[in-house]
Amino acid sequence: MSEVVRVRTDRERCVGAGQCVLLAPAVFDQGRDGRVVLLTRATTAVEEVEEAVDLCPAQAIGLGGESRRVGG
Repeated sequence: MSEVVRVRTDRERCVGAGQCVLLAPAVFDQGRDGRVVLLTRATTAVEEVEEAVDLCPAQAIGLGGESRRVGG
């Protein structure tokens, strides 16, 4: 089973450091302005996203809602 977490971002807070993109490129990208772009709102890349949350210097990334297990 895999855990799925919901991800949220705040583009207004983002300073464009890009750590999230390096850690979880399937979840995050950067727009032309360098700010975070969320590619998916739910992901199984739990460890990568949690690390991105911890390393974001602007605290522009968060986990929201309930996590759940999928698969079997």
